[in-house]
Amino acid sequence: MKNQTLKILMISLIAISMFLVGCSSKTNDNAKDVKDSGKDSASTKDTLVYGRGGDSTSLDPITTTEGETFKVTENIFETLLQYGDQDTTINAGLAEEWEASADGLTYTFKLRQGVKFHDGTDFNADAVVFNFERWMNGDADKFPYYTMFGGYKGEEGHVIKEVKAVDESTVQFVLTRPQAPFLKNIAMSPFGMASPTAVEKWGDDFRSNPVGTGPFKFVEWKQNDTITLEKNADYWLEGFPKLNKVIFRVIPENTARLNALVIGEIDVMDGLNNSDEAAVKGDDKLQVIERPSMNVGYIGLTTTRKPFDNKLVRQAINYAIDKQAIIDAFYGGKALAAVNPMPPSIEGYNEAIEPYPFDLEKAKALLKEAGMEKGFEIDLWAMPVARPYMPEAQKVAEVIQDSLSKIGVTANIQSVDWATYLDKAAKGEFDAFMLGWTGDNGDPDNFLYTLLDKDSIGSNNYSQYSSDPLHDVLIDAQTETEQTKRNELYKKAQEIIHEDAPWVPLVHSTPLLAAAKDVANYLPHPTGSEALTKVEFK
Repeated sequence: MKNQTLKILMISLIAISMFLVGCSSKTNDNAKDVKDSGKDSASTKDTLVYGRGGDSTSLDPITTTEGETFKVTENIFETLLQYGDQDTTINAGLAEEWEASADGLTYTFKLRQGVKFHDGTDFNADAVVFNFERWMNGDADKFPYYTMFGGYKGEEGHVIKEVKAVDESTVQFVLTRPQAPFLKNIAMSPFGMASPTAVEKWGDDFRSNPVGTGPFKFVEWKQNDTITLEKNADYWLEGFPKLNKVIFRVIPENTARLNALVIGEIDVMDGLNNSDEAAVKGDDKLQVIERPSMNVGYIGLTTTRKPFDNKLVRQAINYAIDKQAIIDAFYGGKALAAVNPMPPSIEGYNEAIEPYPFDLEKAKALLKEAGMEKGFEIDLWAMPVARPYMPEAQKVAEVIQDSLSKIGVTANIQSVDWATYLDKAAKGEFDAFMLGWTGDNGDPDNFLYTLLDKDSIGSNNYSQYSSDPLHDVLIDAQTETEQTKRNELYKKAQEIIHEDAPWVPLVHSTPLLAAAKDVANYLPHPTGSEALTKVEFK
């Protein structure tokens, strides 16, 4: 076993070396220019270059649902409450204290005083009211994540009746009904506080001119290349941030990103292929970092498009996918086969549900029952970028394509740039598509309601799945404040989803990152985005 491990390690190292020789000089020179431009002196290292697979789609976090935005905006904006460094416990943020009324309808927040936005204006209760009024008066096209609060102002499901400034440092939320995950929702990245002055100045262009209160200030965005942030010298937390500058650099290919790390052009990379883990561990100048797992990768089946408007067809696709083969081939053992739309680490997970086994004959029988025994042709859309739940999407798509061919389904693999991919998926324009989700707050509501409730069509419910029985259960679960009762409701919800099969849940992964050995205090968060406030070089 030891010799075999050494052999695998040497092969991986040789593969990386060969890639270095074959890399274009343009890629290397560009990355070197970014790295060198961030150095203030030869002796002091205070600029972190973060390599990632795709660009942000916006720098106003409420206007999108994708993680590449939150990676950046987590460092520019701050929320009233924040999660623990590596968990989803609720902690003080821009609000130092908070309390809820006994009936769960009123939340009062005491705000941190003396905090300034990056433009020098004051953060206060009026700013909080401005942000929430802005969001609640929008719609799913403008502010998709606000559906976490049950819709928008004037809509039946909207849970926030009023947000009011009691005084300069006290803000109060009055709800129409209790919402159990309210505090966890408040702490989510999309609800970062923006400068009212800057929002009014820039209008829709605030997406590329962000102004928050966070540890870093926005400097520049070169589309599909780099986003540069600099230290907020007036940050309220004394002694932080440690870094002077952060540069987020887009390098689409995982292997090219690893190459850039090996030769020192970047300091941290996400999307490390599991097959490259041994090589990184064998390099004494590098380190592997594991992100705590709280995700799901899935195939979405758009239920408003034929033939996936037929439940039998959707169930057949579930039987036709060999999840374990995908895990064995691409995840290096660091993934679980998914049964439900949420991971087992989330409270309320239904362990009693039996997975759809890999059974081609059963899949064919269901297609025959649906009147489609001759098969059909579809487009299968594969993500163009590496994601934490699926670092090699294009290769996984080829495995899925092969499996479907065995039941008479011709799947034509398609792709498009990341921003367009998300837009088209949200509008229900794909037959079948590969996507995933990294939980925002550790609550089952953030998986089941956010991804599969009818209220979320147009935001995160890309499969356009609508079920009144599911909706009723999920609203009951939101309103119920006793956790054991909530858990039973979420288990029932998972039974409904399993039967209706709007997805093929594929995997729950443990995402891997790699970094230079001198990067210290980098604490990856299970939500997929973390503030780099405490990161430094040792």
